[in-house]
Amino acid sequence: MDARERYKGQDRVIAVIPDLVAKGHDICYVVVGEGDDRSRLQALARNAGVSDRVRFLGAQELPSLIETYRAADLFVMPSTGEGFGVSFLEAMASGTTAIGLDVAGARDALADGELGTVVAETELSATIARLLSRPKPDPLRLADAVRARFGRKLFAKNARNAWDRLMETA
Repeated sequence: MDARERYKGQDRVIAVIPDLVAKGHDICYVVVGEGDDRSRLQALARNAGVSDRVRFLGAQELPSLIETYRAADLFVMPSTGEGFGVSFLEAMASGTTAIGLDVAGARDALADGELGTVVAETELSATIARLLSRPKPDPLRLADAVRARFGRKLFAKNARNAWDRLMETA
């Protein structure tokens, strides 16, 4: 696995910020979480001339994390190595539109584009710009759709059905 796949794709977002700013978008990119990649990402932001537009919040407790998701216009995680992408579900359950690359676990969490936006890496900047230019969608509608597809009730029902099928064959 190369270094870019170890992380969440923040380097891809930092790389497109200058293009988005040139298109007139007032970007502030917020990175949440801890990890050993922070100094590399800070250097990338400096080298791209966007360090004033990138904020590193570190680890957040759940209430703060939910507020961070809700305050965002978009949640962008262009990772190529996500196993599933629970962060996409957290963001969308908080009512925030999510964007991920059309690879790996992002497709599942974004429901192949039904809940969030899946995009080719070459289209990341254009997709972010397009979504930022639109009015923010109804956050409650998105949160309800995420719960309907991935919520506890459906999970419990599917787990019961799987258990019942397993027990029938035993």
